[in-house]
Amino acid sequence: MKMTGIKGGGIASQGEPWRNPDLRESSMQKKESVKICSHENTPKNSMAPRKKLKGLVAATITPMTPDGKINLPVIRQYVDYLVNEQNVKNVFVNGTTGEGLSLSIQERKQLAEEWMCQGKDKLDHVIIHVGALNLPECQELARHAAAIGADGIAVIAPFFFKPTNKDELVAFMQKVASEAPEVPFYYYHIPPLTGVKSRALSQKRPMFPHMRLLLCTVRVEELLDGIKAQIPTFQGVKFSDTDLLDLAQCIHKNETGEFEFLYGVDEQLLGALALGANGAVGSTYNYLGRQTNLMLQAFAKPDFALAQQYQFLTGEFLNFVIKLGFGVAQTKAVMTSVSGIPMGPPRLPLVAASSEFIIKAKAKLDSIVWPNGD
Repeated sequence: MKMTGIKGGGIASQGEPWRNPDLRESSMQKKESVKICSHENTPKNSMAPRKKLKGLVAATITPMTPDGKINLPVIRQYVDYLVNEQNVKNVFVNGTTGEGLSLSIQERKQLAEEWMCQGKDKLDHVIIHVGALNLPECQELARHAAAIGADGIAVIAPFFFKPTNKDELVAFMQKVASEAPEVPFYYYHIPPLTGVKSRALSQKRPMFPHMRLLLCTVRVEELLDGIKAQIPTFQGVKFSDTDLLDLAQCIHKNETGEFEFLYGVDEQLLGALALGANGAVGSTYNYLGRQTNLMLQAFAKPDFALAQQYQFLTGEFLNFVIKLGFGVAQTKAVMTSVSGIPMGPPRLPLVAASSEFIIKAKAKLDSIVWPNGD
């Protein structure tokens, strides 16, 4: 499958100038200003009126070859599958499901470019996750996302040396967002992985009291106070936590509808919708997007009983596979089985799903009778 974008997101060696840091920075900025598709005439990231991000957003999987390299040619087929088979036209690239933190900066840039290129005129929003364990890499990825015309960027809190309060987290986000000053910015809240969680859960005495990095007390609703003054491009939150009280307080504060709240716990989406979430980012929307869209339609009618049926059945499948052991590797296997698109193995330390898991998960999914007759 022939690609139309430039190969790679890194900077090719240019000889002697690279010994000079100033020239290196200048060359990087020049490289990142190049458009990835020859037919793209104008960048998408000017702050002109934009289509509101709502509905389903697929947390994209990173396709890999059997030897563990990213498999870029598959993405064209992947885009067409999401749009035509799942009716999902928004994607969240290089996040948790995409193994973003297991990829090199070069790989993340290549993937971002390919999704932008293959998604042109097909996808409504391409959000690029630019979070990393250090600020310079986050900033580099933010600049790159802006240069290729991403519809938005998102960042998780750093999770080795953690922010310990709102001000520290906002200062970090501001430094990232300022590198893409015309791109909508989302905070990616995923406390099970980052440890940046609600105050109610983090007041326990740390194991080593002298290590301040172990204690983090940030509620998302606290971030919203004055956030636009510090981060003018702040657009909303990818809220991947089961703390619906915190989500409810966020939405209650958002009376003007200025921000977007995208829920990230697929099996609890209906509850988040009832609280006022704008939409959802999740891995199951790669292969259950059509059914989940029908749940959204039922909720909007409103036909709550029908919406419940869809949510219960999604939960039935997830409850089954979680008991077997379910994570990114297993998600790749399910997506391969359902779509026929080879997603390949995960990257170590994750290991591929077992044959037993694949057989059982497929049988369970095939056994489910959805209200629409599938």
